[in-house]
Amino acid sequence: MTYTSPIPVTDAVVYNGSGLELVDLTMAYGDIDVIRGVSMKVEPGTTTCVIGPSGSGKSTMLRGINRLHEPKSGDVLLAGESALKVKPDILRRRIGLVFQHFNLFPDHTALENVALALRTVKGLGKQQSLDVAADRLAEVGLADRAHHRPRDLSGGQQQRVAIARALAMEPEVMLFDEVTSALDPELVKGVLNLMASLGQRGMTMVVVTHEMNFARRVADQVVFMDAGKVVEAGRPEDLFDKPQSPRLRLFLSEVL
Repeated sequence: MTYTSPIPVTDAVVYNGSGLELVDLTMAYGDIDVIRGVSMKVEPGTTTCVIGPSGSGKSTMLRGINRLHEPKSGDVLLAGESALKVKPDILRRRIGLVFQHFNLFPDHTALENVALALRTVKGLGKQQSLDVAADRLAEVGLADRAHHRPRDLSGGQQQRVAIARALAMEPEVMLFDEVTSALDPELVKGVLNLMASLGQRGMTMVVVTHEMNFARRVADQVVFMDAGKVVEAGRPEDLFDKPQSPRLRLFLSEVL
């Protein structure tokens, strides 16, 4: 599958993403460690795809990066500085997180859904927030759906509204948590095209995904996790064509 931008290249926003690094990150639910000493480096403007079986800690790791779940130990470095020393609300302006469920307000239009955070979090005025929201919707190919409510949008369109909402905060890094898993198969490609476009334009991205073809073709780095640890990491061609660990070989034999 070839991934193409949903908007003309001449109209595309260019990003200046920041570097992200996890240093011996450990996270727990109660007494149970679910992320165990994970270290990972994501260079600025690159895409890292995180793959692995369900329950391996991938989504929990993203929540730790964004401080929705506080790490037990270790550190998260954003542009070389500890993200754990920044107030969570401020950090989430710098690190966007998009979930598999859209979490849109049903009684607000797509435009209003994107503009709301700009007013409440960034403190923009009403007209300025609407102008920025309109630009972000155009960026994700939804300029003609700005005044539609979620019920009048397809699942893929709703997910693109959620991505536009995250982009409106001008993040330095974007995290995607299985954003296509709740979509009908025919809607998946449009969202993946958008994500590929963001990466091509310099956004730093960490993408938890079961879409192996996307990981192979779009990622600069692929990380395989199992049981809360990084088992193997490297270039897509190395992990998919020359896996070193028996666990990764078994996983790929089951999903490819």
